[in-house]
Amino acid sequence: MADISNSKLLTTDTGILHAEDACIVLVKTEWNAAIVDELERGCIRALQSAGIKQIIQLTVPGAVEIPFAIRRCWELSADTRKPAAFIALGCVVRGDTPHFEYVCNAVTDGVVLLNHSLPVPTIFGVLTVNTDEQAQERIGGKHGHKGEEAGVTALKMIALNQQLAR
Repeated sequence: MADISNSKLLTTDTGILHAEDACIVLVKTEWNAAIVDELERGCIRALQSAGIKQIIQLTVPGAVEIPFAIRRCWELSADTRKPAAFIALGCVVRGDTPHFEYVCNAVTDGVVLLNHSLPVPTIFGVLTVNTDEQAQERIGGKHGHKGEEAGVTALKMIALNQQLAR
């Protein structure tokens, strides 16, 4: 099982360059709003603690719509102010039908496709859990705070992108 204690992700003394001027777009879902809102709060805390000032927040109905919103935001943003990263935030809880698998596969495939086609990273901050309890454990419980982790991941990927562009 993945455990944040096995990771150096939250060590922010390496990998993060000066990204204070970066524009980061958060796209969150309306489903499971209490969980997703906490993911968003944690993500924003992590970004603001790193000095990020321009955070654009977009809301979509469900997880399947996240990739569309990110792609359109990229396409419609001015060339002079393109986002440095996107963060997808959502929570899909398993139900009694195969719908869970379809939604999880669609959003995962969509984010992977964006990472292959856009020149900036799209961070996967979508919880795919079996129960509400598992979701709670991932917004500040025993499995850390996945919103904060998504924010730190975005910062590290922006830094990597800057480093590779040099």
